[in-house]
Amino acid sequence: MKLIDDDDREIAEINMTPFVDIILVVLIIFLATATFIVEGKIPLNLPKSDTAEAKNIEKSLIITIKADGTVYINDKKTDLQKLKEELNTFSKDTVVILRADRDVPFQKVVSVIDACRDKGLEKYTIETVRFE
Repeated sequence: MKLIDDDDREIAEINMTPFVDIILVVLIIFLATATFIVEGKIPLNLPKSDTAEAKNIEKSLIITIKADGTVYINDKKTDLQKLKEELNTFSKDTVVILRADRDVPFQKVVSVIDACRDKGLEKYTIETVRFE
């Protein structure tokens, strides 16, 4: 007579296959998102400068102009007219960080600066990368 059924025995080892699958998926997601963190959300070919340095400005507004002329305000796509409307929400002591692709026509950059000055934003910094 059999007192212990084969189905009632304890499992002596853990199946590691599902755990390894989950870890590999997490690793792939990490590697895919790390690329965006390093490069930034909006890819640009910034102008080069000998004096470029990273600054951490608290009250800032980031305006990005891509090579095709597309304007972004804090990583949100907009146009020049909407930019003027959105600038009303910022205080006059806000620092504007201007990120413009090196291939953008200078007139587009001047138009964005004019829109900022029209709304009373007078503090600017232009983001560049250091010569390597």
